[in-house]
Amino acid sequence: MKIIILGAGQVGASVAENLAGEANDITVVDTDSLRLRELQERLDIRTIQGYASHPAVLQRAGADDADMIIAVTNSDETNMVACQVAYTLFHTPTKIARVRERDYLNRVELFSQEAFPVELRISPEQLIIDQVQRLVEFPGALQVLDFAGGRVQLVVVRAYHGGPLVGHQLRELKNHMPNVRTRVAAIFRQGTAILPKGDTVIEVDDEVFFIAATEDIRAVLSELRRTDRPVKRIILVGGGNIGLGLARVLQGSHRVKVIESNSARCRELSEVLDKALVLEGDAADEELLLDENIEHTDVFCAVTNDDEANILSGMLAKRLGVRKVMTVVNRPSYVDLVENSTIDIAISPQMSTIGSLLAYVRRGDVVVVHSLRRGAAEAIEAVAHGDRTSSSVVGREIGEIKLPHGATIGALVRGNEVIIAHHDTVIEADDHVILFLTDKRRIHEVERLFQVGVTFL
Repeated sequence: MKIIILGAGQVGASVAENLAGEANDITVVDTDSLRLRELQERLDIRTIQGYASHPAVLQRAGADDADMIIAVTNSDETNMVACQVAYTLFHTPTKIARVRERDYLNRVELFSQEAFPVELRISPEQLIIDQVQRLVEFPGALQVLDFAGGRVQLVVVRAYHGGPLVGHQLRELKNHMPNVRTRVAAIFRQGTAILPKGDTVIEVDDEVFFIAATEDIRAVLSELRRTDRPVKRIILVGGGNIGLGLARVLQGSHRVKVIESNSARCRELSEVLDKALVLEGDAADEELLLDENIEHTDVFCAVTNDDEANILSGMLAKRLGVRKVMTVVNRPSYVDLVENSTIDIAISPQMSTIGSLLAYVRRGDVVVVHSLRRGAAEAIEAVAHGDRTSSSVVGREIGEIKLPHGATIGALVRGNEVIIAHHDTVIEADDHVILFLTDKRRIHEVERLFQVGVTFL
């Protein structure tokens, strides 16, 4: 696929790195020659220096025959205009734009073929808000991912000492919960993927990826780890778009405090937040945190634009006794550094954004993609089409499908019915199939399985 990426910032660079590794023809456009040179030195891509929305620049980048434009500059307006130019002058089939301003996002009529023709609007801030909200709802989880319009969820937990299933085989899960349908899709032990089988024994500190109908998630969580008490008290650090968005969605059901260092921004926040308490100060101030009873706080979530400030304030809060620390970390190298340390959950805007994009890049009818394990693994929702003659999956039992190594089918959604996958489950046409792939390099083998042969009419 021929893809033009507009913007070589952290998001654009991460997208280029992920897509270039999948045999795509990638061109990156930016005004910063240094950024472009750094990208070109480590990736097999083409770069163009210039303004992303200028027709001549897009033409030099190859917009005449591009399959997709991904506009992720720091300017919403530049991204939107670039998509308009690509549509009007070059008839680019797929246009994706990063749009951060809520006033634009709330006016869906702007993003039509008659206005700004954008097939997918990406808001990294909203993706983070949604992610944190799910983690607050399920306090024992490391990640919570939605499939099939929220009817199915994939939840990642770390198995703790004393958990009911630790030290037992996976086949015993059915005995613990005879009325709950679930399947373990993957296990990572010390960073290495283990293909789950009936005799696999869960060990302390295993990362367990399980899939279940949404209404059964809490029951499964209680089997894998001790039950965490519900989250009541939350401290948010940073009153920008993410902090404000989180405070808005959480203030009705939780006791929320927002720490913001800018006095003018504090006044703005206090005017629009009717239940959250806004505090002016430095989140790395030990005295301030102690005054706000950090030791009785359930979640400390740092969402400023400064990775170092997020990490250091999170480490301090953990030392002072907060139960769980979440931090937004933009630099991928920092994510690996801080996760599994005093920081409980490092949230990467880039990984969230890439997952949204990949559904448009994948071949076959792929409707949802979640990028996992810093991009090394993926969870996918694909729709099965065709019949037994034209399809490699339709009309076949899961046990007879030749899945690539490291791939597992966790569940099917047939209409409104959630079916947890077993070896004798037969896939039917139009089933939504939810797969987990521990090695993203095998993704093309999965794509081929869900492509319909030419004999299908």
